[in-house]
Amino acid sequence: MSITFRNLAWALAPLALAACGSKPPADSNIDSLDAELAGGNLTGNSRDPAMMSALQDQIMVDPALTGQANNDAVRPPQQPYSGATPPDSVAPSKTDGAGIADATGSSSGGSKPAPAPAGGCPQCKVKRDSVTLGALAQRQADKRTSGCARGLQYSTAWVQRLPADIPLYPDARVDEAAGVAGNGCALRIVSFSTGASVQNVIDYYYGRVTAAGYSAEHQADGGQHVLGGTRGKDGGAYVIYVEKRGDGRTEVDLVANNGN
Repeated sequence: MSITFRNLAWALAPLALAACGSKPPADSNIDSLDAELAGGNLTGNSRDPAMMSALQDQIMVDPALTGQANNDAVRPPQQPYSGATPPDSVAPSKTDGAGIADATGSSSGGSKPAPAPAGGCPQCKVKRDSVTLGALAQRQADKRTSGCARGLQYSTAWVQRLPADIPLYPDARVDEAAGVAGNGCALRIVSFSTGASVQNVIDYYYGRVTAAGYSAEHQADGGQHVLGGTRGKDGGAYVIYVEKRGDGRTEVDLVANNGN
């Protein structure tokens, strides 16, 4: 019986299919290689203790850093990264020392212990009744100060034009400032805060104003302190209100009628 070409093709077809379904060689099976490495199936000198230790040890994780390790994450972090300014209590203020004004030069007057407050404090009531810096200036007993307060203009630029002998306190954070220039007026008002104590602020300005020829009267009512005075040679006058704030910082309002 003769074998036709068609019968030969049908006989070879199962062999071709079996060849296509055969498994790849063992040396190319990645799964088996992984299993061999993970299971430690290395023998003789081929076993590397350092590699085995690295494969079997636990992964070390720092819990303090895991919350911010989201640079490449699909999900955003649960909270934004913190970029806040550290509170003032993180490091002590270098203005807290009693000798703060020593670095400003003795010719301008350094910090000097102020006398204890005496008598009443009418200026404390003036401060409590004044909502704005303009209202505070208008209620001053010095006519030159109160008269110029009507033309008050608000800008932090006035800080740069304070009198040279009554400067901004070192380490001050300015909250608001106002002033008037021209027509015989040189009024300057600045509201700021500092990390220094109330007494250190009073002592600082007491040393400055007395060295510059001003008189200096210290008044107080509870936690509110006021230092004020005048200078006869040029009609200069100033009032400085000092009080401790609820957040621990010292709040200062400075009024001077003879700015630069």
